[in-house]
Amino acid sequence: MGHTSLDKIIALQRNPANIRNLCILAHVDHGKTTLADCLVASNGIISGRLAGKLRYLDSREDEQIRGITMKSSAISLHYRNGDQEYLLNLIDSPGHVDFSSEVSTAVRLCDGAIVVVDAVEGVCPQTQVVLRQAWLENIRPVLVINKIDRLIMELKLTSQEAYTHLQKILEQVNAVTGTLFTSKVLEERAEKEKIEERESGTLSGDQVYDWSAGLEEADDSHLYFSPDQGNVVFASLSPLNLIQQFAHIYSQRMGIKTEVLLKTLWGDFYLNAKAKKIMKGAQAKGKKPLFVQLVLDNIWSLYDAVVTRRDKEKVEKVVTSLGVKVMARDSRHSDPKVLLSAICSQWLPVSQAVLSMVCEKLPSPLDMTAERVEKLMSVGARRFDTLPQQTQELKRAFLQCSSSENVPVIIFVSKMFAVDTKALPQNRQRPLTQEEIAQRRELAKQRHADRMAADQRAAENHKELTHSGTPQEGQPAGVSTAEEETFIAFARVYSGVVKKGQRVFVLGPKYDPAQALNMCLLPNASDCVPEVPHLSCCSMESIYLLMGRELEELEEVPAGNVLGVGGLEEYVLKSATLSTSPACPPFTPLNFEATAIVRVAIEPKHPSEMPKLVRGMRLLNQADPCAEVLIQETGEHVLVTAGEVHLQRCLDDLRDRFAKIEISASKPIIPFRETVIRPPKVDMVNEELGKQHKVAIIHQVSQPQNTLHVDPSGLVTLTTPNRLATVSVRAIPLPQEVTRLLEISSELIRTLEQVNMSLREGKNLDISLSTVEAITELKGQLESLLQGRKWRNTVERIWAFGPRRYGPNILLNSVEGYQRPSVWQCLSRGDKVGEAGAQATVLRDFDNSIVSGFQLATLSGPMCEEPLMGVCFSIERWDIQSSAASQKQDSMEKDSISNEAVVEIKVEGSSETTPQAGGIASGPSQARRRPDVSSADCYGPVSGQLIAAMKEACRHAFQAQPQRLMAAMYTCEIMATAEVLGRVYGVLGKREGRVLHEEMKEGTDMFIIKAVLPVAESFGFADEIRKRTSGLASPQLVFSHWEVISSDPYWVPTTEEEYLHFGEKADSANQALKYMNAVRRRKGLYVEEKIVEHAEKQRTLSKNK
Repeated sequence: MGHTSLDKIIALQRNPANIRNLCILAHVDHGKTTLADCLVASNGIISGRLAGKLRYLDSREDEQIRGITMKSSAISLHYRNGDQEYLLNLIDSPGHVDFSSEVSTAVRLCDGAIVVVDAVEGVCPQTQVVLRQAWLENIRPVLVINKIDRLIMELKLTSQEAYTHLQKILEQVNAVTGTLFTSKVLEERAEKEKIEERESGTLSGDQVYDWSAGLEEADDSHLYFSPDQGNVVFASLSPLNLIQQFAHIYSQRMGIKTEVLLKTLWGDFYLNAKAKKIMKGAQAKGKKPLFVQLVLDNIWSLYDAVVTRRDKEKVEKVVTSLGVKVMARDSRHSDPKVLLSAICSQWLPVSQAVLSMVCEKLPSPLDMTAERVEKLMSVGARRFDTLPQQTQELKRAFLQCSSSENVPVIIFVSKMFAVDTKALPQNRQRPLTQEEIAQRRELAKQRHADRMAADQRAAENHKELTHSGTPQEGQPAGVSTAEEETFIAFARVYSGVVKKGQRVFVLGPKYDPAQALNMCLLPNASDCVPEVPHLSCCSMESIYLLMGRELEELEEVPAGNVLGVGGLEEYVLKSATLSTSPACPPFTPLNFEATAIVRVAIEPKHPSEMPKLVRGMRLLNQADPCAEVLIQETGEHVLVTAGEVHLQRCLDDLRDRFAKIEISASKPIIPFRETVIRPPKVDMVNEELGKQHKVAIIHQVSQPQNTLHVDPSGLVTLTTPNRLATVSVRAIPLPQEVTRLLEISSELIRTLEQVNMSLREGKNLDISLSTVEAITELKGQLESLLQGRKWRNTVERIWAFGPRRYGPNILLNSVEGYQRPSVWQCLSRGDKVGEAGAQATVLRDFDNSIVSGFQLATLSGPMCEEPLMGVCFSIERWDIQSSAASQKQDSMEKDSISNEAVVEIKVEGSSETTPQAGGIASGPSQARRRPDVSSADCYGPVSGQLIAAMKEACRHAFQAQPQRLMAAMYTCEIMATAEVLGRVYGVLGKREGRVLHEEMKEGTDMFIIKAVLPVAESFGFADEIRKRTSGLASPQLVFSHWEVISSDPYWVPTTEEEYLHFGEKADSANQALKYMNAVRRRKGLYVEEKIVEHAEKQRTLSKNK
């Protein structure tokens, strides 16, 4: 098929029934970009000979060097299937785990996906991830089993063995899909039961429980991949064979109907040659299955003749029987694969197999399901049926995918990507039309005649003429020399027609359509946007058709198409929803599989270039969907990325594209957490602990302070400097399951905190039923996990969560006689406003100061100023003398200002701001009350003192317990062959890794090793493993969890056995101490190290004299 013109693509965009938006998903190195090359070559954009070598959609230099895709790229292709013409918007996505955020941006814009699986490696970790991402976005996948030639060339399998191997791969893929389907059915069943319970209420009599899970009734036939359904293609170096192609070939040759062959070509069927019938039971009777006999045997014999034996006579026979033409240079080529590719590309054309499957099996934009629309529009905890009526009516616009004028325009921008300004179509030199060429010819003739007539003029006049002729020639105007990056939005139109220069609303992620509708905002009121939160208005300056490395300018784009939008860089950071209707809700956020965990601090080589770095980092933050840029309290500019490869790409981009300056990056900043554990039963040599060890800990922590008292049981009592308030705090380790639950539920706890805050302020906040249910479930789970005498009534007594009010630490109210409102008050509220007012009076004075002190203590722990995790601080005593309470009532101004100071402290998150904030607060109030205030005022306001006292009490209570560091852990999946297994274990052991399990892949010599590895030890791990195993093992690192490092960083030998085992100095490497000192050194904190100076021996000096 020849090159498709732009006009043709514009015409095809108007028919949404024949549009297919699809992406290619796979594990790294399974052949996505090569497959994309084959499809691009079918449109004549690149040569068929270069398909697979060029990697057309990998337009970045580092992508070509590394040989992996690092960003999603889109291209529009034209395909004719019978009498129908289709437009395919194809998006190629990365397979490397570091760039899985790019996969999320691609999947959101598509209706279908091609999942590519390597025939030898089978289902890999990233294959499971992309199948899950496709499932979460409700898009339909089709399967391509790629690199079948590896079964012949590498594994040396027979056609029968290859058939069994392919069946196993299909089973593996279907097992992943089946698991996703089962979990969905069980969730729906649980929801249905909840609704039934609510409706039925309390029923009298015996209830019969239905034990069926609902899986029997659920129809899952459309989910699974099977060649007889036409949603599987087998591909290799060159041939792509769809069962339909072979069914068509053999129906003509054997006289069997195509429909019969389609049903029997894959499965347990064989051909009875005598009866000339297709029979069932090939496996039981030991016969060759039909697929092996008619399909695989032919491919195997072709490989045998062309590649293995290089039998010229047989090749000629094959070429003649297939009716293909082979060029002389291909048949003479020294590499047999060139000849094989030439035969197969004509016998089984690449594009035809995949593209016809895509057109027949993947849905068009018109086939979008109502379930997917509701899921997209239900942001946060809100259900679709709770949205305003006008918003719910937009569902019809989605499903119709209409391009009429009166339909609201709805666009979703999934990411912003940077393009060199010179590469934009308006700045590119365009080819001249015939009229322009004729016009230029006439101008040239005219100038020549003028020159001949006036040849007495000097040479400089001649030069003037030449230069003055340049603008008259109609060449495009010069581009401004500013080497800037332009941002293009990667988007899809879901409804309406997008026109160049059109004005639309930009809806932020927290935008509430109900709020805008209440303010009577009219559709298309784009001239003046009233003060609606999270809503802005912008104009789409230019619209582009994405063609891989090229962009083509368009005037309008109808619904159902993928496009690029220019002029949004000031309004959209990473992703956004655009609409002409204010009733449109923002779409649900993208599902990112990778967690950004690798941090580096960046500074320019020359300090004067700091503004360029700041601007460059801002651009990088916008251009990368997963990267984060932040400024820490220390003033460092920190870049947070998903992994080593991602970090390298971001640094290269910053250096070469966005900042264009020399930069220096620090060593990766490793995040740690601090925690306490239950006192250990045995010491470092597994002997039972004697009493002296416990005494050593208490002596180590207790400090001679007249305001601090540490009880032997670990209770810390601290008095404020003005002696007006006393706090007693105890630190208790939380069970591991509770910590994990709090970490998972952080968003829900944040919502709970917002609801409680609005209740305290007396506001009426309407929350959805599903949020209330989720909070109730969280409370129930906490109650079931916190069992036993020690945790009695704990859940009801929770005062706050921290740090930042939603972290995995708990503040517990164990003060006798203080009944403060529960954090779960939103679950049992009647008259909202009245009850909120009543509850406000129950809060003690300075309640907020206690919470703020707890927040500060949990944000930076005493070991190395890292956040705490899994610690419960129980307040067992809190006394305030009456003079402190009266001091609070003296001046309302002081109270309000000190409250502001508390907020300021919380935002800054560092203890150093406390006295300063206190100073600010005390200023005006001191001036007003100086004549009649006691000397207690020299310490600042009581609220500030209480915050500091609470923070210190929490820190000392923490130190009174056995302290431990928690390290971030990666899950590491390594695929390796048997001969390099030992080396893989060696590298893991050296880097503190721990193998969880290993299993051999059936039918191959590959082992899959699953291990956990500390993030701190992971840098350079992939390179080292590749070097040690000569490239035969490749790891996949994904952030998994936090794990307690078992060794005590403060441990010193105390018992006789420990002295014998470790020596008096105990100078063997303490891993926890090494990590802790590294963090303290980086933060500029005191590190207890013995540095030996001038260590010359005296006798050496005398010898030298």
